[in-house]
Amino acid sequence: MNPTSAASWRNRADNIEFEGRCLIDGKLLDARSGQTFDCVSPVDGRVLTKIAEGDESDINKAVAAARAAFQDRRWAGLSPVFRKRTLQAFGALIRLHRDELALLETLDMGKPITASRSVDVEAVANCFDWYAEAIDKLYEQIAPTAESDLALITREPLGVVGAIVPWNFPMLTTAWKVAPALATGNSVVLKPAEQSTLTAIRLGQLALEAGIPEGVFNVVPGYGRTAGKALACHMDVDGIFFTGSTATGRLLMEYAAKTNLKKVCLELGGKSPNIILASYGDIEKAAVTAAESMFNNQGEVCIAPSRLIVERSIHKQVVEIVAEIARQRQPADPLDPATRIGALVNAQHADRVMGFIARAKTGGAMLVAGGTRALTETGGSYVVPTVFDNVSNHMEIARNEVFGPVLSVIPVSGVDEAVAVANDSPYGLGAGVWTDRLSEAHKISRQLRAGVVYVNCYNDCDITTPFGGYKQSGNGRDKSLYALDEYTELKTTWIRL
Repeated sequence: MNPTSAASWRNRADNIEFEGRCLIDGKLLDARSGQTFDCVSPVDGRVLTKIAEGDESDINKAVAAARAAFQDRRWAGLSPVFRKRTLQAFGALIRLHRDELALLETLDMGKPITASRSVDVEAVANCFDWYAEAIDKLYEQIAPTAESDLALITREPLGVVGAIVPWNFPMLTTAWKVAPALATGNSVVLKPAEQSTLTAIRLGQLALEAGIPEGVFNVVPGYGRTAGKALACHMDVDGIFFTGSTATGRLLMEYAAKTNLKKVCLELGGKSPNIILASYGDIEKAAVTAAESMFNNQGEVCIAPSRLIVERSIHKQVVEIVAEIARQRQPADPLDPATRIGALVNAQHADRVMGFIARAKTGGAMLVAGGTRALTETGGSYVVPTVFDNVSNHMEIARNEVFGPVLSVIPVSGVDEAVAVANDSPYGLGAGVWTDRLSEAHKISRQLRAGVVYVNCYNDCDITTPFGGYKQSGNGRDKSLYALDEYTELKTTWIRL
């Protein structure tokens, strides 16, 4: 197909086949209850297919399959180089099915097709390739004991890993969790978000095609309150790896505490500050980057720089630039390759975002751009990029995660106030600072309580660097070699010589 043609994508969308069943022990199965739920596209509101509504019984079956696969070592017992080659084959299949996966992602959660195809699918394939290459490059250690002893320090897989992923980057967050889990020899049960299930099931099918044994990678769609809770409470699951809301993260820790004290790794919400100081020479570049980073993926990004903290001397200039970009970046058909901003994930979430906008208007924030829905005639879920000025840090719009294309501008008098406002948040996922003074950049980055700090850029990323937050943004780390620590246990073997 022609990836530059909107007509070709629409034609493909009209003819694509969807798979909505559970994938357990290598087999596509209906939910044991027989229940399903509608997969509704936010692009135009149409029902794409029926998704199996997995519940506790389906989770039990998937966990049993994963445990059996782990116990007989059909995957964990393979040599690192064999697992490496299998994951590389998986990455190659992902690239081969690039257009199909991109279309499923766009139809399911509304992001522009160009982003799905050129950014997300490629990043997913790169993630599996990278962890595949890491498998046979890691060495164990020998402790410095007395000559009469030999102490070996080795890594072992956790066992059965439960992964619960969100709807904003369904494929990518799946890869960030499944790739290191499989690389280290674990078996996986994946519970995708009910809003975006299609690519998860397709990835599970491609894993089998690549040669990953049956039972090693299972996918159970369903609701968080049933399937997600059952996975988190299961006594035979050794670790839960979650990306999503802070409220759900609290529940998962509670479930682990009440059951088998399984490891819980959380990447949670954010309300990330982005500080533009007058000392930065190219104010336009900083403001453009701030707006484009905020409106990327329709603002449905956990690390989105939703609090723009600006020194008063450049405040007016920055507001004018970000407001103009918001006016230019209007939502459009996600199947058109020229589209920059697509639909929000569903109508319920669009209502939630509009609720934040309405309360901000009555709460004293100054609306300077957007604030409305768009393309209502399509039946889709579209919200116009929105900018509020003169926001104070105590307002709801500055405290809570909106998870939509809504930017709050907070003026400050100087560096000290900027840092204080930035850190005055329950979250600590990301932060940005723009300054031409090197020592100031180092000083501020050390003061900011965030897992990722960007200096003179925002949301630049690479698989080689860890991703995660401080405070109520969670305790886990995705990406990089550090993620392998999360999916393994350390064992000491002490030998008396």
